[in-house]
Amino acid sequence: MSRRPQAAPPSAREEALAPEKVDRDSIMFRRLGAIIKPYRLTFAACLLLLPAISGLSLVQPWIIQQAIDHHYVPRQIDGLGLLLLAYAATLVGEFALRFVQFYLMEHAGQRALRDLRCQVFEHMQRLKIAFFHRNPVGRLMTRLTTDVDSLQEALSSGVVTIIGDVFTLVGIVVILLARNWHLALVTFAVVPLLIGISVIFRILMRRAYRLLRVKIASLNALLQESVTGMSVIQLFTAEGASRQQYDAVNQDHRDASFQSIRYDAILYALAEMISSIAIASIIWFGAGEAASDLITLGALVAFIEYVQKFFIPIRELSQKYALVQSALASAERIFGILDEDDLIPEDPDPLPIKALAEKITFEDVWFSYQPAEEGRWVLKGVSFEIARGQKVAIVGHTGAGKSTLIGLLTRMVDVQRGRILIDGVDIRRLRLADLRALFSIVLQDGFLFTGSVRDNIAMHDPAMADADIRRAAAIVGVDKIIERAPEGYDRHIQERGSNLSTGERQLVTFARALARDPDVLILDEATANVDTETEALIDEAVAAMLAQQTSVVIAHRLSTIQRADQIIVLHKGEVAEVGAHASLMAREGLYNKLVTLQKARMNDTEPTP
Repeated sequence: MSRRPQAAPPSAREEALAPEKVDRDSIMFRRLGAIIKPYRLTFAACLLLLPAISGLSLVQPWIIQQAIDHHYVPRQIDGLGLLLLAYAATLVGEFALRFVQFYLMEHAGQRALRDLRCQVFEHMQRLKIAFFHRNPVGRLMTRLTTDVDSLQEALSSGVVTIIGDVFTLVGIVVILLARNWHLALVTFAVVPLLIGISVIFRILMRRAYRLLRVKIASLNALLQESVTGMSVIQLFTAEGASRQQYDAVNQDHRDASFQSIRYDAILYALAEMISSIAIASIIWFGAGEAASDLITLGALVAFIEYVQKFFIPIRELSQKYALVQSALASAERIFGILDEDDLIPEDPDPLPIKALAEKITFEDVWFSYQPAEEGRWVLKGVSFEIARGQKVAIVGHTGAGKSTLIGLLTRMVDVQRGRILIDGVDIRRLRLADLRALFSIVLQDGFLFTGSVRDNIAMHDPAMADADIRRAAAIVGVDKIIERAPEGYDRHIQERGSNLSTGERQLVTFARALARDPDVLILDEATANVDTETEALIDEAVAAMLAQQTSVVIAHRLSTIQRADQIIVLHKGEVAEVGAHASLMAREGLYNKLVTLQKARMNDTEPTP
């Protein structure tokens, strides 16, 4: 018998965003209240409509009683038409008020949730990049889509309707006691049982919905990863294994859904059964009192109508509980992101900076991605300077710490020891946006966004002039490729630039970097994935600009680094050598060995004549 593959358990971080042990209902409601506070007047208007809606609903059984006692039983037709019109008017009025209330609630709720989405997205933009390494994209997408939608449904159909039901129930309790307290006590006898059942299922359903949210996030994460890597799956003929993995996660999601549905169904069935028993008891005792002329037929029918209205919201309690519990589980996960404090710290009194005036200094810099394990330093005591106008190349074996230097310079991560200075000022004293505005970076895998070529070069900056966009495109030579298409700079780029070649995508990212006219241009293996012809085009296009501009280049190819003013050789996280190409070659040290090995590999790959 084949065993079903086990789905990967949720990450510790995922579980941390869905706590199981602490009841945080009051905290969640307070925080949700803060979200809807800007629209409190609209929500207040919705609440003010509730008594009117309940009043129109509660007057309807009384009209039915009048029709039965004064017209049906004595067979008196006169005046019955007015009662029918009054009954119809209450139905129309109730419908109209419910429509206004629902519309206002949806309008305010959607605006509040739009603010919440923006708040979460803005907070995510300020988190360290390590946060996104820990949390798969699919799980984060679930926070901003499925979880927020769950809140919206609860706002429109859960919380307000529960408040409206409270108004209705209070009114019915008063009416039932006033009409016949004996029959009212029969009705109320089952209420403690319903409350006890609801409390038990509240706990069970909250746990079930927390688990369901975790499984939805895991499903979305796997789906996003599989779709993104579909070409790799197909090339390695791994469709079967990938399908089994997806099936396992999908079944876990299904099982979690069944568990929540099971609790919902049981609670609804129990509420239906208890309310039916109560109504049957009312009919039994009420019929006896009607036969003894202790109550009129119309009063009995009206009493039964009130009892049915009393149990309608109670029978719907399971659905409303499901909505509220699902919303609270989602709120915990959404606010879990907002509570993330893994932010890049900013100086409360930052120093101003407009441009690089003199130099960049790395001063005894130490860094580890795992600070608790100080024996695993990525960089150890790194010190060097980059003067304004210099073209600096950073070389070294894979894992030597080259890209980490760029991450530290742009404060994607922060140093644990030492300092990085710009014109003598620690970069941690600078405003983060001002610091990053000094740099333009081209990475090895040029990332393009869905939209036009113009939008990708300008990065949706409305202040960037069209002339600057065209100038940057012309410098790197991508203007000829762009203008070849009928749409020109309005040409649509598909997701991740899938309708462009690798070289074309990289040329667009070069144009994006140059369009900002940065103080420092950083190329992080920017030509590693392009062909020789494209690399030559890029090298020629930016040569004149680099001569006038500070640049930092991380590359393996000799053609990219040998013309640098200064070459920094990293080895196991330390600066092994610093100098120009000729002087480093003359030393016959580590750089000489790297160049010799690369030349040997290039000779091995050249075709034989």
